[in-house]
Amino acid sequence: MRKYFGTDGIRRIANTELTPELVYKVAKAGAYVLSKHTDHTPTIFIGRDTRISGTLIESAMIAGFLSYGANVKTLGVMPTPAVAYLTRKFKADASVVISASHNTFEFNGVKYFSNKGTKIPDSLEEEIEEVMESGKLEELTAINDKIGISENREDLAEEYVFFFRKIFEDKLLDHLDDNFKVVIDTANGATSKIAPRVFKALGINYEVINNTPDGININHNCGSTHIDNLAKYVVENGFSLGIAYDGDGDRCLCVDEKGNILDGDIILAIISDYLKQQGKLKKDTVVATVMSNLGLKKYCKDNGLNFEQTNVGDRYVLENMLANGYNLGGEQSGHIIFLDYNPTGDGILTSLMLVEILLTAKKSASELAKKINIYPQILINAKVPSDKKYAYKEDEVIKVAIEKIEEEFSGNGRVLIRPSGTEPLVRVMIEGENQEVISAKARELADLIESRLN
Repeated sequence: MRKYFGTDGIRRIANTELTPELVYKVAKAGAYVLSKHTDHTPTIFIGRDTRISGTLIESAMIAGFLSYGANVKTLGVMPTPAVAYLTRKFKADASVVISASHNTFEFNGVKYFSNKGTKIPDSLEEEIEEVMESGKLEELTAINDKIGISENREDLAEEYVFFFRKIFEDKLLDHLDDNFKVVIDTANGATSKIAPRVFKALGINYEVINNTPDGININHNCGSTHIDNLAKYVVENGFSLGIAYDGDGDRCLCVDEKGNILDGDIILAIISDYLKQQGKLKKDTVVATVMSNLGLKKYCKDNGLNFEQTNVGDRYVLENMLANGYNLGGEQSGHIIFLDYNPTGDGILTSLMLVEILLTAKKSASELAKKINIYPQILINAKVPSDKKYAYKEDEVIKVAIEKIEEEFSGNGRVLIRPSGTEPLVRVMIEGENQEVISAKARELADLIESRLN
């Protein structure tokens, strides 16, 4: 059982739980583990989002790396996918993103990336923890001329802008339309400055909102976790598309011209259809997680696409894609991975792919969304002791209740039980054709789990 790393790096309340002392240790141990197989002085990139604690955590991280003897290049405020891309492009030995993604400002986190721009595997996180707990950190101290050097490289943001120009500039040139206009909600986060630069460089008619970060307003009633305000803004101001990123820019959700939300499943359906038509969808396969809507699975089946499902988490989607040679995958939450371009979810890339499709097809977002029938879905948390989160698997009463619900659905619904990776909760998710029915069933099942396991 890991002590520090969760399902997406380390994420805690900044300065009280995620203390500078802890971050220093994570950096020092991480530099050792990630670079022990190299024969040169390691170079590590660091990017962060706009949280008030960002520079505090960054300073502790830099100190840990330099103390080990690693060199650091600080990228400043930079989306997570930008850090991943720059890590590969400039052949850094590793990188770190300081962010708590979609969480509120008081949280912050540390995510490690390998030299290939991918999140490091669970095994490496476990190894970092072993070094942290071994009492050997003092031995990993550089002396004299071996101490690392830090360099500011915020100028590399221009490379990320050019990355999008290379992909989309020629494709969009003949299809740009002044009547097609988008509004971008940057969640007062890591995309606040760079997203407008990208859209301007590509000549897209855009407006940007929630792009004035002050350290504490990241994700506050804005971005992909609070998309209702964007939906209202789109309808009231006649936009063709609304685009919402999360705090660190690796997620993208959208809103069509009627104010309907396009989640990750709908976006995957639209983009997979487009790529297949162009012969660019490798092995005609879409990779998603067990949390993806049943509608996506049925869409793939009806359109001759293979549908692969993984555990929850974009790292597991990526692992499947890499292992099997697929190039499109993602999560309902808006993490969409285009492996031909970047090995991590990229909100700006996802939104530009959608813009390209809309302009090329000359159809509205609501028309394209009709490709997939999304089933109503309800998620209810059952509170149980942490040591009993997996006990539902052995409880016969709970097992019979789940089987009974699934029998009633006759293939037009499903039940998914998933213990939380960070909280004393068991998540009960039910999909079906009738919202009232699945809500009642989910409540009954959550109550049963609580009564049986408490």
